[in-house]
Amino acid sequence: MAESDFDFTSVEKRLGVSRRTFLKFCAGVAASLGLPVSEAVTMAEAVADPKRRPPVIWLHGQECTGPSEALLRSEQPSLEHLILDLISLDYHQTLDTGAGHKVEEIKRKSMEENKGKYLLVIEGSIPTKDGGIYCKIGGETMLDIVNEAAEHAAAIVAIGSCASWGGVPSAGINPTGAKGAPQVLKDKTVITIPGCPPNPANFLGTVLYFVTYGKLPPIDAQGRPKWAYGRLIHENCYRRPHFDAGRFAEQFGDEGHRQGWCLYKLGCKGPETYNNCPSLEYNNVGGGVWPIGVGHPCFGCSEEGVGFHKALFSLADVKTYEPPTAFPRIEDRGIDSGMTPGAAALAGAAVGAVVGGAAVAAKKLGESDKAGSGDGHE
Repeated sequence: MAESDFDFTSVEKRLGVSRRTFLKFCAGVAASLGLPVSEAVTMAEAVADPKRRPPVIWLHGQECTGPSEALLRSEQPSLEHLILDLISLDYHQTLDTGAGHKVEEIKRKSMEENKGKYLLVIEGSIPTKDGGIYCKIGGETMLDIVNEAAEHAAAIVAIGSCASWGGVPSAGINPTGAKGAPQVLKDKTVITIPGCPPNPANFLGTVLYFVTYGKLPPIDAQGRPKWAYGRLIHENCYRRPHFDAGRFAEQFGDEGHRQGWCLYKLGCKGPETYNNCPSLEYNNVGGGVWPIGVGHPCFGCSEEGVGFHKALFSLADVKTYEPPTAFPRIEDRGIDSGMTPGAAALAGAAVGAVVGGAAVAAKKLGESDKAGSGDGHE
């Protein structure tokens, strides 16, 4: 990592971390964003400069406050300090110490004084039916509040699935006409950080990019940052080799489930959900702390039309049949990784797919079984 002449003394005092720890943290974020490691210094200097802190207006609509709760409980290096030092949190309906008309005045004052400079964060869906009367704050509808705040925002971030595409409130009959921020602010660019709740690191990395470069990172058609939502969970899942080899848990607690086999037949939505859960995991403790890692199928919470819409144990629509060029390592259980055509997995799952590569897959599996060896790689 390139050295910097910038004085990080104030950062060490403010954040309670050493210069080395802080730079390592920024290097990790830069790597996650697909940036050169040298950019970690640029990012660190941007965070260290108090003049670069954007004012933030954080709104809450129809939701459970899960994204805010997850952010507060994250164990990234001093994240609870970093996120409050990284931005100037001028208004947050859950964290504000003030209340009533006074805090609403503060919001309006910040928006007026920082036109074109503040970051608007929207958490929760926005009811639109009957003029949006189903969610009001300070006598105003969430619909009007969002439109007003978005008018002069420098950037808009929808955090959580509810804000990204409607989430839970939009499922089923949707009596309030709940929508996500992009569906309401059709003439604005809204970056979405879906998940229920989303991984705090995905939000933090996006904000760090904005603070450093003054713009949002590259996004996909759904407004999601590509660095975080560019690949299917299925592609990076360490149970994927079992999928391609046709090894599936049939029931919770059966032998396959205990051996860590693929959860596709239990309703895992990883094959149709874009997120970086397998690489980031949750709670920053490693060791497989995420749904699939602890033995539960992916619910597809971050994917519109999947989470909260598809039946819990229904089979996922597999968006790719081909195995990745390199498999994640399987723990040493005497199981071959099964570098076999991914189509064989569908045959093994008995979902009625007819795949020409099944015979080849069966032959390779037979050869590996006879060999009686398997270190997790071919």
